[in-house]
Amino acid sequence: MLSVNSDGKVLVRRCFLTLRPFRIFVLGIGFFTLCFLMTSLGGQFSAKRLADSPFTIRTEVLGLGESRGALRRMNEILETLVRRIDILARLENASESRRAEDNGHFSLDSLQSVGLMEKIQAIAQNVSDIAVKVDQILRNSRLRGKVYDGQRDLCEIPRDPRFPDCSGKVEAAFRTELSTLLDLMGTGKESLIFIKKRLRRLEAQWLLAARRLEGRTQSTPNEQKQILVHIGFLTEESGDVFSPRVLKGGPLGEMVQWADILAALYVLGHSLKITVSVKELQSYLGVPPGRGNCPLIEPLHFHLIYTDYHGMQQMKQHMGLSFRKYRCRLRVVDTFGTEPAYNHEEYATLHGYRTNWGYWNLHPKQFMTMFPHTPDNSFMGFVTDELNETERQQVALSKVRNMAVVYGKEAAMWKGKETFLTVLHRYMEVHGTVYFETQRPPEVPAFVKNHGLLPQQDLQQLLKKAKLFIGFGFPYEGPAPLEAVANGCVFLQPRFNPPHSSLNHEFFRGKPTSREVSSQHPYMEMTIGRPHVITVDFNNTQEFEAAVKSIMRSKVEPYLPYEFTSEGMLQRLHAYIQNQEFCSPPLPFPLPLNVSQIPLPTALVLINHTYLVWPSNEPAPPMWPPVSSMQVWLSSEGESCTNACWERDLVCEPTFFSLINRQRVMELLGAQCDSTESVMSHLYPAVAPQVRECYLQREPLLFSCSGQNTKFRRLCPCRDYRPGQVALCRDCS
Repeated sequence: MLSVNSDGKVLVRRCFLTLRPFRIFVLGIGFFTLCFLMTSLGGQFSAKRLADSPFTIRTEVLGLGESRGALRRMNEILETLVRRIDILARLENASESRRAEDNGHFSLDSLQSVGLMEKIQAIAQNVSDIAVKVDQILRNSRLRGKVYDGQRDLCEIPRDPRFPDCSGKVEAAFRTELSTLLDLMGTGKESLIFIKKRLRRLEAQWLLAARRLEGRTQSTPNEQKQILVHIGFLTEESGDVFSPRVLKGGPLGEMVQWADILAALYVLGHSLKITVSVKELQSYLGVPPGRGNCPLIEPLHFHLIYTDYHGMQQMKQHMGLSFRKYRCRLRVVDTFGTEPAYNHEEYATLHGYRTNWGYWNLHPKQFMTMFPHTPDNSFMGFVTDELNETERQQVALSKVRNMAVVYGKEAAMWKGKETFLTVLHRYMEVHGTVYFETQRPPEVPAFVKNHGLLPQQDLQQLLKKAKLFIGFGFPYEGPAPLEAVANGCVFLQPRFNPPHSSLNHEFFRGKPTSREVSSQHPYMEMTIGRPHVITVDFNNTQEFEAAVKSIMRSKVEPYLPYEFTSEGMLQRLHAYIQNQEFCSPPLPFPLPLNVSQIPLPTALVLINHTYLVWPSNEPAPPMWPPVSSMQVWLSSEGESCTNACWERDLVCEPTFFSLINRQRVMELLGAQCDSTESVMSHLYPAVAPQVRECYLQREPLLFSCSGQNTKFRRLCPCRDYRPGQVALCRDCS
């Protein structure tokens, strides 16, 4: 405040230095300085826990540089404040001197002014000293950064003309060992011990497959990716129910698959970080301290994140606002698949498809299944032990024609199975691998020779001798039947009538799929089939008995589809990593009804008046799979595109929906469209023949191969596939 005395002079009132708001202001400066230092330096020191990659060091350097600049600005502000207050104080002291001469005494305010000035100067000096210390830390960090940068630029990968800058894009080189991968994994959990044992056992098979595949991929770029693997279901926060199962014989298909995913990613030459705890996950993601919806401190340096539903939930909880930004980098391992109707949050909520596992609004291809049963998703798979020629000959000589092994390691799986086991016992010696601690499980009949829970190698030897591997109907779609067929067994399984699904069976209730399971293992039934797989009604004694007799008479060689070999999985995963891109879709959407934003040819070519293909003389849009593999069909009424394509020895390819989602394409296939409407539904594009109405898809996340309704004929984008590798088209690289 300013006032003018009788002499016309401007005086500074004492409240400049004596009122409490000013003191609070000074204390606020000091408190702000302390908080700033704790936040800046504390964040840097916490970040140092991640200093195991060049990215972390560079993050620290940037953070320290920003901290140093802020401290210098704060110091300059305080120094300016000191100078201005010093001028005002001198004016005030001069005024006080005149008053003292008039009144004959001095005020205590002048002494208080001097004390406050000294405190402000001390704060400024402290900030200046801290800025000097931050400079020293910065110089040390730069030196460390140069060391790490030097190590990065001296990487072992030889220079390649396609990737001239080693510190930028680096070509992934196939690896020749798995020992480093084993070191990357933690210890202590039974589940991790199981995974490590599998990696060691199959190491030679993986490395041989890598050498074979390497020669065929040298002509195409193979960029190394920074990949985070977070196995959410093994974390303590999710309950880690699988570690106890390792010791007690529960279904372990998920752990088999995760072991093979780790091996494939590592052998392909990518840089991996592996976590099985939320604390490690937070560290790798750069989650800020505390809880809440704060975004990540630094940009996410991982190109891809492989996880599961548990891990995705944990990431959403801890990444806050950043989860939506980076979710396009997720690859979600999902055994039974997630259909588009369940994945789209708004649509699932409005139309009764919402479950505990769906509604994530991911691109459906980001979900990766154990078997290729859901073409809306990507097929990840796993691998099975491969026999060389010598081993195949030994299997043929050692087979016991009347020996059967039962698929069921838990005693509860044997309840209610006495009837057909008795029939089986008339013709075969029945063996089991049921877990028990001290006493034989009462659920297992006395005539069964129970070996207890066997190590994987011993189980393989048992399967090499057995003629028959028989399933009880559960577990669904596990790896064991494939392993049995690969060892020369015939797999006998029950047919389900009606098929099991989320509508009629408790196991599937709540899973984000409406898929109907016609047998214990539909892939074995439909893709492999006889003579390796026989599916019958176990409630029909005559049919069951006839199947057992025919199996005893048959002569079956070991069989393993290429897509479940190590080479097949490496080939498939390599293609996904180099070609799948969900963060920047290559094609614009939504598409207008009449005018395309994509350069389509003047007309797709109609073949035999039944299906459409892309003309070979027209330029193709930049998409994967390439449009050269595409065939466009109209399904029968009530038929899904999944079935319509499969009946024609093709696979539904949802990537092509964006190309064909238009009235003109349906009319080329004979559809009559008196009216056309764009609607958000997993059933479209489709035509309703009875009323001559055509419907186009309005929401790209709802393009679905699985949608079906008795009123509609679906417009279906199909593609060809490689023999033994259904995930890849014939021209896919």
